[in-house]
Amino acid sequence: MKTFDIKGVERKDVGKKSTKAVRKNEQVPCVIYGGKENIHFAVEKKAFQYLVYTPNVYIVNIDIDGKKYQAIMQDIQFHTVTDEIEHIDFFEVNEKRPVSILIPVKLTGLAEGVKQGGKLMLKQRKLKVKGLVKDFPDTLDVDITSLTLGKSVKVGECNFDNLELLDNKNSVIATVRLTRSAMSAKADTAEGEAAE
Repeated sequence: MKTFDIKGVERKDVGKKSTKAVRKNEQVPCVIYGGKENIHFAVEKKAFQYLVYTPNVYIVNIDIDGKKYQAIMQDIQFHTVTDEIEHIDFFEVNEKRPVSILIPVKLTGLAEGVKQGGKLMLKQRKLKVKGLVKDFPDTLDVDITSLTLGKSVKVGECNFDNLELLDNKNSVIATVRLTRSAMSAKADTAEGEAAE
């Protein structure tokens, strides 16, 4: 899985006044938990540009005053009006402890139903999985080659090495919808076969 590096400074004072000052200084207040203790720190706002505004998921290498931590982004809060990042929660990870994370879905192959004029619809862009950090792929590849018109692929039909899927097994990941053109083509074929 891809990694992303950020540097921060520890915050001793975490009151409202201090937090406001951090934001005014073009920094984002953050917390990392899941380890021995919660650590409050601040990071320059621009450092998050390629971590937050991307479909990719990263293991984040955090350097706080020279101390290094590995974490995943757990929660992010945006300002309701300006959409500026207000706060980010990170969850510390290690190689021995399983964690839950959302990983992007990547559809592979050309669906049979699309060749027949259907429209491919991706219903779930990310799936929640549980596993060890070392086993996390960049994307969850779902082969849709055999997907025919009107059919869908569900979470329960997928399997990924060393990962447990946490979404509902009946949840649809992708489907090939019948379009008007596909329906008329189907009708024409049925008429042609009946005429023979």
